[in-house]
Amino acid sequence: MSCNWIEIPLGDFIELKRGYDLPKSKRLVGQVPIVSSAGISDYHSESKVEGPGVVTGRYGTIGEVFYIEEDFWPLNTTLYVTDFKGNCPEFVYYLLKTFDFHKYSDKAAVPGVNRNHLHMEKVRVPQNVFWQEKLAKYLSKLDRKIVLNTQTNQTLEEMAQAIFKSWFVDFDPVKAKMNGEQAEGMDEATASLFPEKLVESELGLIPEGWKVSTLSSLIQLTGGGTPKRSEETYWNGDIPWFSVRDVPPGSNVFVVDTDEKITELGLNKSSTKLLPKGTTIITARGTVGKLALVGTDMCMNQSCYGIRGKEVGDYYNYFNLKQAVSTLQQNTHGAVFDTITTKTFDTYSLAFGGVELANQFDALIAPLLQKIEANVRQNIELSALRDTLLPKLLSGEIELGETEEMVEVS
Repeated sequence: MSCNWIEIPLGDFIELKRGYDLPKSKRLVGQVPIVSSAGISDYHSESKVEGPGVVTGRYGTIGEVFYIEEDFWPLNTTLYVTDFKGNCPEFVYYLLKTFDFHKYSDKAAVPGVNRNHLHMEKVRVPQNVFWQEKLAKYLSKLDRKIVLNTQTNQTLEEMAQAIFKSWFVDFDPVKAKMNGEQAEGMDEATASLFPEKLVESELGLIPEGWKVSTLSSLIQLTGGGTPKRSEETYWNGDIPWFSVRDVPPGSNVFVVDTDEKITELGLNKSSTKLLPKGTTIITARGTVGKLALVGTDMCMNQSCYGIRGKEVGDYYNYFNLKQAVSTLQQNTHGAVFDTITTKTFDTYSLAFGGVELANQFDALIAPLLQKIEANVRQNIELSALRDTLLPKLLSGEIELGETEEMVEVS
């Protein structure tokens, strides 16, 4: 069976409808997702629409599209598909993701998507629902792999974090020796790097022979900068330029690309510096304390610090900073943790077990972090493929039969 493509107004393919008011005062505890223009924002005891459904923003956040599996309540800031007219809901979701919804916005003080304008837009779609489902299956395969990679990264990052905490915060290998045991899952060579008792210090009990060190004594700081925005020759080059919007989500740890890029001239004519792979970036103003491990040489703005270990490895440095941020946030006792300065690194103290032990930690968790980085890079490739595949099909640039080979992922 060949795929027959037709071009029709969107309103002949599906029907969109405005969502429903539901003030917070009227919401009751329940399991029904409330969908706003930014996605699932709350839950309620009653649904308005049977799932699966497709929702997009009408006011507020414009441009996002959401596929909702279960029954749900779309808020009045959204448009939802009230009639799929026999078409595949998942295909409709991917189709709407290709739309530039800002084109259909009213020219009002508070712009919103005009449903009638959307309905008049011509779309090129497979006439037969079989091909719609086939294409949606290909695209959802990419999405599932992205989700799986992200979930894997969370597990791997939690494993690495747990090892760091066990060794350098809770001192479990030392406590095991004190009890006449060997630390769980640790070989004799690594165990030999830990002492056999804890001693008093200004930080409380720490392993014997470890030093109380300031964080600043273990790191090298680099500041950032922003090339002049008015100078076009400084921007849109090929050097990644990090800002807080590029902080990796969840447990992805690594930043390997950035929204904005600068030129070599922009680098040379500003205070920003080129940070080598392995540097940890920490956001110091605005959104404070977010971390990113640099996966490729890049620059950053002045709201961040680039941090390298003086002798310790990149992974120890990253998790040591992560632990420091967590401790500083806990110690604020409800106060706002609103800035990080060089003084922050001078005044933060920790128990340091030496370079050899720190680098043994790096060697142990290296496979975990390398897998996280590989997954991050694959997700970027898969997202790019997903986001270009459907527009190319809709424009006729590629044929549906070519998609199966393109979306083969391990």
